[in-house]
Amino acid sequence: MTYMEINKSIFKSYDIRGIYPSELNEEAAFNIGAAFVRHTGFKKIAVGYDARISCLGLLNALARGVYSEGGELYNIGQVSTECLYFAVATYDFPAGIMITASHNPKEYNGFKMVKKDGGNIKIMSGKELLPSVKEVEFKKAEELEIEKKDVWHDYLNHVLSFVDLSEIMPMKIVVDASNGVAGSAISKIQDKLPVEIIPLNFEPDGNFPNHGPNPVAEGSADQIGEAIRREKADMGFIFDGDADRIFLVDENGLLVKSDATILLLAKYFLEKNPGMGIVRHVTCSRAIPEFVKKWGGVPIRTKVGFIYIQEGLKEHNGIMGGELSGHYCFKDNFYCDSGMIAFLSLLKILSMDQKKVSEIAKELAPYVRIDSEFKIKGEDKDAIIEKVKEKYSDGKQDFLDGITVEYEDWWFNIRSSNTEPILRLTVEADTDEILQKKQKELTKFISK
Repeated sequence: MTYMEINKSIFKSYDIRGIYPSELNEEAAFNIGAAFVRHTGFKKIAVGYDARISCLGLLNALARGVYSEGGELYNIGQVSTECLYFAVATYDFPAGIMITASHNPKEYNGFKMVKKDGGNIKIMSGKELLPSVKEVEFKKAEELEIEKKDVWHDYLNHVLSFVDLSEIMPMKIVVDASNGVAGSAISKIQDKLPVEIIPLNFEPDGNFPNHGPNPVAEGSADQIGEAIRREKADMGFIFDGDADRIFLVDENGLLVKSDATILLLAKYFLEKNPGMGIVRHVTCSRAIPEFVKKWGGVPIRTKVGFIYIQEGLKEHNGIMGGELSGHYCFKDNFYCDSGMIAFLSLLKILSMDQKKVSEIAKELAPYVRIDSEFKIKGEDKDAIIEKVKEKYSDGKQDFLDGITVEYEDWWFNIRSSNTEPILRLTVEADTDEILQKKQKELTKFISK
């Protein structure tokens, strides 16, 4: 055969993702499209794509693969990932594929695959699809005419239904779309919002010319920070490449910790849905369960990873949940994450508060934390965690994800990466003095 063998490493736990074209290319996309129909049996599939330069080529090849197995593809256009979720949940599509590499650098691309689960959405694993892949040579041809479906009107009505726009007070905000797809959505509702929006990088551009598509990568938030200070704005928001992650930026141009953002949203949704669950993962601040209980909610704790947040919501009567990575998940959004729902909700919440964003965030983040990583030999990971278990046996231990050990004035979690020879350490304490002492102690112990 003359074709390249498909790189199996692109099939991940949550999606399919790799560097274009060396790892993920049109040949792979064709075979993935065929495998998707073969594996699921679904014939009618929605597809959307983000701003990456390789998207249209991959879309054409993916469509040919779908058609080769008797399926049909419906193109909803250049949209955010949550638009694809909405299309599958709302219309007559049993499944969908989003062409995106989310917050990864510009040379990456990938496929997020979902299927209808009752009235909700279930995310499919890339690894789940791999056994159905049969490598067939793909010959490039002219671009296909793929039937189009416009979802914008219904999708925007859906996200706008989460807030009463008349209750949003006038403010000045800066929004950085990171040259991804968030700018398209915000531009379509900007006239409805009673706030002044200063747009940054609203033009979709897969070269990401101003900064990368990951808001927390070094330097990514510099531009919005400068704009907030220059314009004397009340706050800012920065989205990732496919607009499913969002970060709040305070009036000083500093990123707000995601733990505090989870709590801002938690209080708002608990006021509307008393007694329901709020989900967070094991490395989030212990401030979250403390405040959630105080507000009459039920704190729910899961492993790290969006799929676990989603499962926690479904299984424990949750109303919303969040991760430190900037994903915020909502029961009434088909148990899926939404950067736009978080954006609109935060506008409502923060516009009603007389305090500055930095003051609100400080109140919701009373503890100090350090996150760090240790590169180690893969076979050493379990042994190190076992030794940590023995050394810190006087603390309250649990093993939901790695090991978490709690003391009265501090706690820590050590968990191993599923994909890399890395141990991740999180330490949180009441004071910086305790934090520095315990971080140093644990680092020395692990490094041995």
